[in-house]
Amino acid sequence: MASLKKPPMASRRTLAATACLLVLLLLLALGGAVVEARPGPPPARHKVAPRRLLSTNAPQNVDSHGATGDDGTNKAFEKTWTSSVHRKAAAKSKPQKGAPESVVFDVGSYGAVGDGRSDDTKAFQKAWSKACSSPQPAALLVPAGNKYLVKEIVFAGPCKSQVTFKHDGTIVAPQDKADWSKPHGYPHWIHFSNIDSLTVTGKGTLDGNGKVWWKNSCRINKKLPCTHAPTTLIFSSCKHLKVENIKLINSPQFHLWVESCHDVTLSRLTITSPGNSPGTDGIHVANSEDVRIIKANIKSGDDCISVETGTKNLYATKIECGPGHGISIGSLGDDNSKAQVSNITIDTAHLTETMFGARIKSWQGGGGYAKDIKFLNLVMDNVKNPIIIDQNYCTMADPAHPKPCKEQKSAVQFSNILFKNIKGTSATEDAIKLHCSKAFPCRDVVLQDIDLKMKGGGDKKIVTTSTCENAILSKSSNVSPSPCTSGVTKDDKDDVIPEDYE
Repeated sequence: MASLKKPPMASRRTLAATACLLVLLLLLALGGAVVEARPGPPPARHKVAPRRLLSTNAPQNVDSHGATGDDGTNKAFEKTWTSSVHRKAAAKSKPQKGAPESVVFDVGSYGAVGDGRSDDTKAFQKAWSKACSSPQPAALLVPAGNKYLVKEIVFAGPCKSQVTFKHDGTIVAPQDKADWSKPHGYPHWIHFSNIDSLTVTGKGTLDGNGKVWWKNSCRINKKLPCTHAPTTLIFSSCKHLKVENIKLINSPQFHLWVESCHDVTLSRLTITSPGNSPGTDGIHVANSEDVRIIKANIKSGDDCISVETGTKNLYATKIECGPGHGISIGSLGDDNSKAQVSNITIDTAHLTETMFGARIKSWQGGGGYAKDIKFLNLVMDNVKNPIIIDQNYCTMADPAHPKPCKEQKSAVQFSNILFKNIKGTSATEDAIKLHCSKAFPCRDVVLQDIDLKMKGGGDKKIVTTSTCENAILSKSSNVSPSPCTSGVTKDDKDDVIPEDYE
C-alpha cells in the first residue's frame, strides 16, 4: 500500500481555520434562531393612578382606632369601605384607549369681557351650548386673571359627550337685587341640570355677593318678611358628577346644593362666608345617592354640611368646619313630611367654635326614618353642643311673631346611630344632648370612646354634662361625660316603643 504523505504545514493551518469558521457560522445560525424564537418585551402599558373609592357600607368589625395615615385618616377603615356600586362607577370613568382630546370653548371667544362690570351671561350661555352639543369631549374654559359678571344661568343637558367646566377665573353675581328674577321657591344663581359625567374643576372662585341679601334677611332684620335667597351653585339630576378644587364665597344662601343626583364626588373644596351670614349652608345634599365629600374647608353662617331627606349612601371625610352650625342630618319632617335618610357616615372632621358639632334634627310631626348614621373620629374645639340629637327641632317662620311649636304625636324615627372616637372641648356644659320624641324614641344609639371637656374649665372645676330624653342606648363605653343617666335603657325599650314603630 502506498504511504500517505502529510500535507504541508501551511495546508493544515488552512484546513483548521476553515473548520473553525464553519463551526462559528453554525453557532451563529443556531443562536439567531433561538433569539428569534424568544418573545419580545410586553407592550408598554400606561399606568392609571388608582381612584380611591369610598362607600358607606362599613363592616361592623372595623375598628375606628386602626392604623391612620399622616393626615389622620383611618386607612384600614377607608380601604375596607369599597362598594360594588362605586367600583362600577370607577370602571365607567376610566379613560378609553385612543379617546380624542377635549375641544376647548373659551368664553372669551363668545363675547365675554371679563371686567367684572359687563354682563357676560350670554357669552357663557353660548359657550355652554357649543360645548354641550360637541360630539367629542369638550371643555368650557373660564380663563384666569379675569372677573366675569354673570346673572342667573342654567347649564342644561343632556350633552352629546363628556363636558368639563374649567373654571380658573372669578365669576361674580349681581350686587343689585333688581338684576335677579322675582323670588319664587328656591332661586339659584348657577345651575347645572340633567348632565351625565360632568366635571367642574379649576382654581377659580364663585363670589355670590351675599351682603345685600344678608342685611335684608328676616333673621337679621325681624321687621322684614322671610324669603329665600339664591343658592350659589346647584346640581340637579346629574350622574357621575365630579366637583373639585374650586372656591365658593359669600353666597346669598346655600353655597353648593346637590339635588336628585347619583354618583357624586366633591373634593378639595373651599367654602367661605362670615359666621353671622344667615342660612349660608356650605354643602347641602338632598334626594341623592352615592355621594362622597372628600377634603372640604368650610366656614359659614349655618351648617357646614346638611343632609336632607332622600339621601342614601353618603360618606364625608377630612372636613374642616367652623365657624358655622356644625355637620347636620336634617332638619327632617318639616310640614309633616316623610323623611328617608340612610347610610350616612362622617369620618374624620375638625370642628372649631361652631354652634353644634355632630347633629341630627327633625321637627315634630312627619314620618319616615333616619337610620344607619355614623359620626366617627371627630375633634371638637370649643364647640357649644358637640353631640346632639333633637327630635323637637323648631324654628320660627316669622321671627317677629315667635310661636312655640305644638307637640305632635308623630315623628321621624331615628335608629342605629353611632358616635365614636369624638374628643375635644365644649364651650358649654351641654356636651351630649339626646332629646328624642315621646311617641318615637331614638333607639339603638351607641356612644363609644368619647372625651369632651369644658373649654377653659381649669380651676373653676366646671364639668361637662350629658342629658337624655326618650333615648334608648344599646351600648356605651369609655364615655366622658358619663352618658345619659336620664335616658331609657335597652332593657326598657319594650315599654316605650309603639307597636307600629316599623
